[in-house]
Amino acid sequence: MSNTPLMPMATAVWLVENTTLTFKQIANFCNLHEVEIQGIADGEVAKGIKAYNPIISGQLSREEIELSSKNEDRPLQIKNIDVEISNSEKKIKKYIPLSKRQDKPDSALWLLKQHTTLKDSQIAKLVGITKNSVTSIRNKSYWNYNNLNPKDPVALNLFSQKDLTEALEKADRRIKREKKEKEKQKQNSNISI
Repeated sequence: MSNTPLMPMATAVWLVENTTLTFKQIANFCNLHEVEIQGIADGEVAKGIKAYNPIISGQLSREEIELSSKNEDRPLQIKNIDVEISNSEKKIKKYIPLSKRQDKPDSALWLLKQHTTLKDSQIAKLVGITKNSVTSIRNKSYWNYNNLNPKDPVALNLFSQKDLTEALEKADRRIKREKKEKEKQKQNSNISI
């Protein structure tokens, strides 16, 4: 882990506003110049930057700040903890350029033809269109159905092969689960007769 805090400018703003540390101590901790810290205190630098509390983020402790506040020669010591950065790959929506958005219905048609086990909602989520659009493409009632050409969405880079594989595995698990439920219902109906 680096010896500088996350968001050094915002951390410096918080330290200037909430502590009695010297500009030099704050500058050394945040890896900024002392003049920048002076500018933050004067309101000339970092206008509009929201203060970031290093105590809440676990980078500093109150005791550490108090010890350094009492002794001007003592530098602040950042806590050496491993910050876990979650894999937010799924949370981030990938930007699709306008020129490729017309390929979404074509991709949905391709998925409907090539992977019949996928539900409409899965296709909609993968391609990035509404479930109603997928259903209308399946029913051939889509407004532009006659002009659609099936195109591989992975080749068009609408999503990755990994995303498609995961969706197919999920569909297979659902189908197996539904078969087991039907068998149980069948057995239960035979027992009750």
